[in-house]
Amino acid sequence: MSTLDWNNIGFGYIKTNVNARAYFADGKWSELEFTDDEYIKMHISTTCLHYGLQCFEGLKAFRGEDGRVRLFRVDENAKRMQASARKLCLPVPSVEMFVKACREVVERNMEFVPPYESGASLYLRPLLLGSQIDLGVKASPEALFLVFCSPVGPYFKGGMAPIKVIIDRVQDRAAPRGTGDIKAGGNYASSILSGEKAHTLGYSNVMYLDAVEHKYIEECGAANFFGIKDGTYVTPKSPSILPSVTNKSLRQLAQDMGLKVEERPVAVDELASFSEAGACGTAAVISPIGSILDIDTNEFISYGDEVGPVSLELYNRLRDIQYGRAEDVHGWTTIIE
Repeated sequence: MSTLDWNNIGFGYIKTNVNARAYFADGKWSELEFTDDEYIKMHISTTCLHYGLQCFEGLKAFRGEDGRVRLFRVDENAKRMQASARKLCLPVPSVEMFVKACREVVERNMEFVPPYESGASLYLRPLLLGSQIDLGVKASPEALFLVFCSPVGPYFKGGMAPIKVIIDRVQDRAAPRGTGDIKAGGNYASSILSGEKAHTLGYSNVMYLDAVEHKYIEECGAANFFGIKDGTYVTPKSPSILPSVTNKSLRQLAQDMGLKVEERPVAVDELASFSEAGACGTAAVISPIGSILDIDTNEFISYGDEVGPVSLELYNRLRDIQYGRAEDVHGWTTIIE
């Protein structure tokens, strides 16, 4: 195992042994290749550099209490990348190639999977880049698919803690019938300005509303939103929201706990009726929301300074599956031998 100080790594890039690559040209994918080269040689007129023809994924591998390494729901990330590729008119990687690349990247970088007791994990970043050399705005018939990894520390180093969120109507994250439902890099670029504004004001995240009426909740930063009330797990439904693998998992676990699950439009006026609220995604699993400030109306909603009991149980149940502490009854993990 690597000699890294596992208790003091953050969410940044750390060089590992190898990354995986495959190329699409002349109507077919090449075989996967593995290299220790951290750089991509790319023509100055490559399509992805000019017109944003690229998408990506993020998933993790965990070293369990039993010493075994588990990838979490890798097939779901593969299917989501396929959906992104289709919408961007990029060559579509097969689920089999995606899963094989992720598995082998973990296998070849096993020494960088953090020890169980550290609470850290190995983060995988699959990328799909349109690699056609062109000046025109058009589909790219060539592509580069790659997967690299880096060990990352736990999101909450001192334990889960509620975050402060603001609602900002000045900037929209994504438009209806646009690319908000896929994991395109441009969606994240468009969130930087409002995110920086929130951080400057002392808030952890921005809550985005729908771009048409600014009435319904879309996402919370780069994560899905959920609220708890009256024994129900409520999460927004919209064609411009990224379908989160974590949210999908939490919805199933909520049902397992006996909660009712509702995917539907959630009006911003409904926020005050929730007993708990949170943002969910790969990085943190759940970021419990302690308070929300609407900077336009000056309305302030507080959910308290402690993590809500339902959010905490959902978090623990998911983490127990990821780390092999609980039976994986839904078949979500892939064990890397």
